[in-house]
Amino acid sequence: MANAIVHFEIVGADPNRLREYYGSLFGWQFAVGDTVSGSVSEPGNYGFVDGSTTGDGAGLNGGVGGGAGFAPKALFYVGVDEVEAALRQAEELGGTRVFGPEGKPGFLVVGQFTDPEGNLIGVAGPA
Repeated sequence: MANAIVHFEIVGADPNRLREYYGSLFGWQFAVGDTVSGSVSEPGNYGFVDGSTTGDGAGLNGGVGGGAGFAPKALFYVGVDEVEAALRQAEELGGTRVFGPEGKPGFLVVGQFTDPEGNLIGVAGPA
């Protein structure tokens, strides 16, 4: 499938509590560190979930983070070749850019937009 979902995020004001909750609920383990963007989570307070270590090993990579001032949300990221182009197209089709592109070109760049109904969606890619 072109432009597959490549990452999920669960964000809130108390990321430690969220990680404890989802760790207990689903048995997820977290590698806490930085994201590629401070727009996603407080520095040093993002818990990465490696999908290959969950369930049967075929899970999706994700993260649980946030911090003071971060609104609660759950969202997914769609893989794209160029984040700026995807955000521009989302806007042309009636969506609204929230942020991006941000990150490290060649490694990982992210952005977020809302669709015409207000749903928050992320895009991620190498550029």
